[in-house]
Amino acid sequence: FNSTNDGTFYTSSSDGTICCTDLETGIPHTLMDCNPNGWNGPATWRMLYGMDINSDKGLLLVADNFGYVYLLDGRSKMRTGEPILMHKKGSKVVGLHCNPLQPDVLLSCGNDHFARIWDIRRLVGGSSLASLAHGRVVNSAYFSPQTGNKILTTSQDNQRLFTVKISIGRDSIFGNLDSPSREIVHSQDFNRHLTPFRAEWDPKDPSESLAVIGRYISENYNGVALHPIDFIDTSTGKLVAEVIDPDITTISPVNKLHPRDDVLATGSSRSLFIWRPKEDTNSARLQQEQKSKDFIIATAEKKSKRKFDDDSDDDFDSYSKGKKSNGKKQNAKSKTNLKTVKSKG
Repeated sequence: FNSTNDGTFYTSSSDGTICCTDLETGIPHTLMDCNPNGWNGPATWRMLYGMDINSDKGLLLVADNFGYVYLLDGRSKMRTGEPILMHKKGSKVVGLHCNPLQPDVLLSCGNDHFARIWDIRRLVGGSSLASLAHGRVVNSAYFSPQTGNKILTTSQDNQRLFTVKISIGRDSIFGNLDSPSREIVHSQDFNRHLTPFRAEWDPKDPSESLAVIGRYISENYNGVALHPIDFIDTSTGKLVAEVIDPDITTISPVNKLHPRDDVLATGSSRSLFIWRPKEDTNSARLQQEQKSKDFIIATAEKKSKRKFDDDSDDDFDSYSKGKKSNGKKQNAKSKTNLKTVKSKG
């Protein structure tokens, strides 16, 4: 969304266009077309992926499938300068995120197995301030929503979530960027027909530790294979809550938490689901007093059976060796009544 006008939003597309749409009229206006001459083969066809806005400069940043980033002036609706090579040439740049407190600090990630930090004021090829190496494709990278002093990345590197603590000064970045503060093993190694999983911060969590992400591996709930949505405490690496519904048997790779309310929006297959904490009359008063939110997550006779799908998405990873992750089947049985697990935020 436009940072100064929430009635206007921007979209980037795999057809190589950037559009600005007015919500009142619903009419899109094309700001840039990377393929003005149409289809001339995959060697020249540009697709746009990562996108973010520098609110201080009114600058729109968009990245493509060849490793380049484009800068557009949000006021003039025109492109500024030439495309800048940010990642390995020929690799997709799938994510861009400006720091919430210092928008000139930019975070990017891509299929060259790196997340990189940049200074937009000195944005030229090879000028990154830091590079965070991963073993495989980096699906997403986000600064923490309140201080911007943490980075959360989602990679296909042995199904890990990767967190780094940093401190951003006026012209420098402090922190151990050679290795992550924490690596969290999680099931997000997906097949080629799924939208990539991306762990995202809960913008309401003052500790900046709670993250939400869908799960690829299914669990057996009373004979029904379900794919939970996980809430993870990144400071400890522990699972705080898992959100499920017996009627939703599809995988939920897209999850967005509301910035103010306890609402979760989930994209799963061709459906959109809205989640809220479930309250009953007996617990509502206690919840109000304790100021905590409960999610109904399990039913009686829950049986957990985990397995890995052998179809990893190496189509999205032009640099991967194609090795498939091996997983051990785990079986756990626990008899319980309908229960709740408290989650932060």
